[in-house]
Amino acid sequence: MSTEAIPAEKPKRNYNALFGLTLLALLVLLWVILSVSTSSFASANNISNLLRQGSMIAILAVGQTFVIITGGIDLSVGAVVGFATVIAAMLINAGVPVFLAVLLTLLVGVAIGLFHGFGIVKMGLPPFIITLATLTSLRGIGLLITNGNSISINNDAFQEFSRNSFLGVPNLFWMVILVGIPAYVFLHHSRWGRYLFSVGSNAEASRLSGVNVQRTIFMAYTLSGLCAAFVGVLLASRIGIGNPTQAEGWELQAIASSVIGGTSLFGAVGSVHGPLLGAFILATINNGANLLNVNAFWQRIVTGVLIIVIVYFDGLRRRGGK
Repeated sequence: MSTEAIPAEKPKRNYNALFGLTLLALLVLLWVILSVSTSSFASANNISNLLRQGSMIAILAVGQTFVIITGGIDLSVGAVVGFATVIAAMLINAGVPVFLAVLLTLLVGVAIGLFHGFGIVKMGLPPFIITLATLTSLRGIGLLITNGNSISINNDAFQEFSRNSFLGVPNLFWMVILVGIPAYVFLHHSRWGRYLFSVGSNAEASRLSGVNVQRTIFMAYTLSGLCAAFVGVLLASRIGIGNPTQAEGWELQAIASSVIGGTSLFGAVGSVHGPLLGAFILATINNGANLLNVNAFWQRIVTGVLIIVIVYFDGLRRRGGK
C-alpha cells in the first residue's frame, strides 16, 4: 500500500493566507500613498494602464510559481514570450484564423515546456542550465526566422482586444482572472497541485510513496511554457508586432513577483494569489516611480532589495521550522 508524501497542508495554507493578506495590505498602502503623493495616480487612465502593465507579468509569475514549488526554475519564460509573438504574428499574417493561430502558439509553449521536462528528467540536466540554454536559443531562432526584423500584425480585431475593456476593466486584467481561478483550483484543491508541493518538499520520499515525480516535473514545466506562450499572444495583441527580442528580462520580473508573493526558492511553499499580488506590487512601484520622476535605476534597486529581504526571512522561517 502506498500513501502520498504530501506536506502538512493546513500550516502551509495558514502561512499562505497570512502572507497574502500582508501583501494585499501592502498593495493598498502603496496605492493610498501614491494617490496622495501624485494627482494622476488615481485617475482612470492611469489605473487602467497599471492593470495592463501588471497583468502579463502576473500570468507569467503564476507559471513560474508551479516550477519553483517543485524546487526548479524556468529562466526561459521571457524568451518564450518573445518567440510566441513571432509565431502568432506569422500565423495570423499567413491567413490562419485568429483562434487557430492562438491555439497553435499555445501548443508551441507546451512543446517547449515538455522539452524542458525531458531535459531535466531524462537527460539529468539542471533546470537552470536547460532553461538558460532555451532562453539563448529561442532568441537566436526568432531572430533567424524574422531576419532580425519585426513582423507587423495585419489584423485590427486581434490588436483591439488588448486595448479594449469589459465592464470598465481592461481585457488584459480579465485574462489574469481567466488564468488565476483555474490555477488556484489546480494548485490548492487538486491532487496534482499536492504532488507539486510534495516533489518540492522531498522528491525521493514522494517517489517512494507512489507519486510519479517525473510526470509531475513534466507537468510543472509544461504549465510554465503554456503560461509564457499565452502571455506572448497577449503581448503580440498589445504591441501589434511579432519580435523575438520582446519581453527581455521578463523572466526576472516573473521570478521576482513569485518570490515577493511568498513562493520559496527552496521549493514546497507557494500560492497562486501571492505571485499575482507580487506582480501588481512591482507594477505599482514602477508606475509610481515614473509618476514621481524617480530614476528608473532606483526601481531595480528596490526590487532587488525586496527579493533579498523576503528570501532572507524565508530562510529564517525554514530554519525556525526545523
